[in-house]
Amino acid sequence: MAHVATSAHAGTMAHDCLLVYITAPDAAVAEALCSTLVRERLAACANILEGASSLYWWQGALERASECICLLKTTAERFPALAARAREAHPYETPCIVALPLVAGDRDFLNWIRAEASGDTAD
Repeated sequence: MAHVATSAHAGTMAHDCLLVYITAPDAAVAEALCSTLVRERLAACANILEGASSLYWWQGALERASECICLLKTTAERFPALAARAREAHPYETPCIVALPLVAGDRDFLNWIRAEASGDTAD
C-alpha cells in the first residue's frame, strides 16, 4: 500500500513540494532547459510533453502556437532559483513559469523530490 502524505497526515507534509509548469517553443529548447534545471539540482526531475496547442494574447493579437510543456518537480525553497535560471535560459521574452503546490503524494516520492532538488551535488 502506498504511503500518501497530505496536509492532514501526521507524517510527511507535501506543501513544500511543487509541480512547475513551463512552456517551450520546441522539443530542443525544452530538452536543453529541463536538462539544465535537473543537472543543476534545481528540480528533481522533468517531463517533456510535445505537441501542445497554445492560444494566447501577445502584443494585442491573438496568437496560436505549437509548444512543449515542461513539468518539473522541486521544492518551494528551490523554486526562486529555478525560476530565475529558467528565465535566464528561456528564449521567450515573457516565459510561462508557474508553480503549483503538491498537496498530496506518495511519501517516498515526495522525500525523493526533497533529496534530489536539495542542491547537494555530492553523488
